[in-house]
Amino acid sequence: MRREFPEQRGWSTRNLLYMRQAAETWDLDLEFTQQVVARLPWGHVTILLDRLTTREERDWYAARAAENGWSRAVLQHQIKVGLREALGAASTNFTGALESPDSDLAQQMVKDPYVFEHLALIERVDERSVEQALMDRLTDTLLELGRGMAFVGRQVRLLVPDDKPGGPAAELVADLLLFHIYQRRFVVIELKVGDFSPSCLGQLGTYVAVVDDQLRDSTHHAATVGILLCTGKHDPLVRYALASTSAPVAVAEFQGLPARVRETLPSVEELRAVVVAELGSQRAGLRASPSAESCDSA
Repeated sequence: MRREFPEQRGWSTRNLLYMRQAAETWDLDLEFTQQVVARLPWGHVTILLDRLTTREERDWYAARAAENGWSRAVLQHQIKVGLREALGAASTNFTGALESPDSDLAQQMVKDPYVFEHLALIERVDERSVEQALMDRLTDTLLELGRGMAFVGRQVRLLVPDDKPGGPAAELVADLLLFHIYQRRFVVIELKVGDFSPSCLGQLGTYVAVVDDQLRDSTHHAATVGILLCTGKHDPLVRYALASTSAPVAVAEFQGLPARVRETLPSVEELRAVVVAELGSQRAGLRASPSAESCDSA
């Protein structure tokens, strides 16, 4: 191949193996050119071949990568966190709370679990620390929340005036407020570090109702929805709680790294042992070098 095409590159053994695997996956030349994968760069194709095992999975991620303009890093991330299985998997009451086909669109917008890898960097795990970490890496957060999500605000104050003239207004504070550009709807997100509680769903439903009444333009915007992100949930309890509220809300778990990824990482003790061994090696090298000896004597 190199002799016949001396000006072209990419004829390494590794690439030739990828080419053969691609030909086996998309077996006909005409079929390949009609597939969305043909519109992806070769580096994307090699990731699909390396990280996935079935034609169905490869075609699904290829279609999303082409549609959303994913880079190789984003494609790798979405495969690693299992986007295909998570998308649309959140427990919701959208079917009863929203009219069709809006309920189907809203369901496609949510997933379970949400994986925010940058949360692994925070030391304190509480709602405020999690919220700050999500804002510090806003681009990564919006990427995980899904295509089309735009940031509106955090700790958003919602004022509910009293019916009585001169009465004090009630103040509510929503953790995060987003706007889904393609579906044209506000999305209220509440964070809970801990297991799901029905009381949190009632609180979120109130926020959704206020945003829908005060911020939504009913002539242009779809109905406001809410997403409660918690670190644990009891699915039967979630189903009962969702059935008892009329506000369109979803419940999903969030985590720093998926369990299958965490299992492949070294433990804190293993990392500490590596660091200690490396420091010991460096100190031994310094003691053995002539310059180090002269410095010590000085």
